[in-house]
Amino acid sequence: MSGFSTVDQALQRAVFNEQGLLPAVIQQWDTGEMLMLGWMDREALRRTLTEGRVTFWSRSRREYWRKGDTSGHAQYVREAALDCDADTLLVKVEQIGAACHTGDRTCFDGDPVEVVVGHPPGD
Repeated sequence: MSGFSTVDQALQRAVFNEQGLLPAVIQQWDTGEMLMLGWMDREALRRTLTEGRVTFWSRSRREYWRKGDTSGHAQYVREAALDCDADTLLVKVEQIGAACHTGDRTCFDGDPVEVVVGHPPGD
C-alpha cells in the first residue's frame, strides 16, 4: 500500500493477536535508536494515532497507560507505520527522558547477549 493510511484505514488493517494486542516497537525518530516494545489494543492504537502521545495496554495491570504520565518521561509521536503484514507497529517518537521503567535510556541497554557475528558473502 502506498501513501498514508487514515486512522480508520490503519485500524481496519491492523492485525491483532489472539489476545487482541498488537506489538508496538518504539524508536527515537531522529537517531533510529530502538527504545522499547509495548503492546496496544485497538483503542490504544487509536489514541496513539490521534492524540500525539504513545498509549499502551498494560497486560499486567489490565489498563491503558501513557508513557510519562507518572514519570515525566514522555513519548511524543512523530511517525507511525504498520509492517508489511500489518501485525506490528513502528512508532517513531521524540523521547523525553528514559524509555525504560528501570530508568535506562532504552529497554535494550542492560542485558547484552553474546552472538556469533555473521558476515555477508565476500565480506
